[in-house]
Amino acid sequence: RVSAGSCSPPESAEDGSFSSPESNLPSPVKQEQPKPETLPNLNAKILYEDWDDIPPSSALEEISEEEAVQIIAEPLLPLQSSTLRDYVDHSETLAKLVHLGVDLSQVEKRQKAGQLLLTLDFEKDIRKILLFLKDVGIEDNQLGPFLTKNPYILAEDLEALETRVAYLKSKKFGKAEIAQMVSRAPYLLLFSVERLDNRLGFFKNELGFSVKKTKDLVIRLPRLLTGKLEPVKENLQVFQIELGFQSNEIQQIVFKTPKILTASKKRLRQTFDYLHNIMGIPHNTLTCFPQVFNSKLLRIRERHMFLTFLGRAQYDPAQPSYISLDQLVSLPDEVFCTEIAKASMQDFEKFLKTL
Repeated sequence: RVSAGSCSPPESAEDGSFSSPESNLPSPVKQEQPKPETLPNLNAKILYEDWDDIPPSSALEEISEEEAVQIIAEPLLPLQSSTLRDYVDHSETLAKLVHLGVDLSQVEKRQKAGQLLLTLDFEKDIRKILLFLKDVGIEDNQLGPFLTKNPYILAEDLEALETRVAYLKSKKFGKAEIAQMVSRAPYLLLFSVERLDNRLGFFKNELGFSVKKTKDLVIRLPRLLTGKLEPVKENLQVFQIELGFQSNEIQQIVFKTPKILTASKKRLRQTFDYLHNIMGIPHNTLTCFPQVFNSKLLRIRERHMFLTFLGRAQYDPAQPSYISLDQLVSLPDEVFCTEIAKASMQDFEKFLKTL
């Protein structure tokens, strides 16, 4: 119906919905009008099912309790949070990284790493880096732990990463060796070609190694290429100036046990003092068994005192019943007692109680 006080013009009668009051008056000239098409009386809900665009429901429309409980509200994105866990449900990138095995609780401890991940798109930014890492030799089950340690590689330029790998290949590092180095030193590929070249040159010149020995050194301990150089320089000075080793002895020690270059200076001094000044081990013997510097001083002290108590503390290879430093520090307690000390484990434990 059209109300009498309406200011709007009446709708046209052609749509079959409304008719104006004037249409009921007799017409001066009677013209034959076509019969309007009769529409079937269909329910509006059924009609909407056949339409492409269903009119949206009004926000003020009343709904039943059954319909209300079926509404799933999307959780609000936190404006600020101290943990990435709050963003996983909102970020496809974070969800896929978690699926890969990335530990977000560890990533967020690294400076600005959390903010970085939130700005990256998985398909656009991350997938190509994952494919690159797999091509380098990182296995699928290693990707998660690798990115947990070095999430920053996801923001690196792909071409720059490929250039660094090409540099290592030009230095005659094999594919398996590069894969081993990258997996054991995750930050390696963040270093530019110039920095990598400088690091290799440093160890070659500082230690007086050949190219082959330098390569072997960094393959076995690739974090030498990514760590700070000051501790390395200081340890070399400790061995030469404070502990009294010759240059050729230092070369042998470092080549056999590269970890010595990054060991605690205090620990090196204490271990050497006990081995050399108390046990009487000369420099040339220590050079042959440098792994003893990586052993716990407490273990060395306990075993040496037990052998001294038994009268078996003999470390001179020219004497009978000789005990090598390797046997002293590397064997399990049971084997040490039965084969080296010629005593029982109970005897060793009783002796330790007296210390």
